[in-house]
Amino acid sequence: MDVKFNGLPESDDRIVYVRAVDVNDLPKEVQREAGGLKRLYAVCSPEGERLALVRDRQMAFMLARQNDFAPVTVH
Repeated sequence: MDVKFNGLPESDDRIVYVRAVDVNDLPKEVQREAGGLKRLYAVCSPEGERLALVRDRQMAFMLARQNDFAPVTVH
């Protein structure tokens, strides 16, 4: 019996990339909103567009999955 697994999207266009971002590399207005954090995590499209910035890696993965994306870590 073939059973479809619904845990991950079927096509690559549902992949997003999670990577650490130094707060000092972000625009000044974003730095002010970082609340003293030194590092944030970006959720990015395959084309490199930053979709979200979040406090920690776990939150980045949760956010991606809640929006039906398959997150992958990028160094």
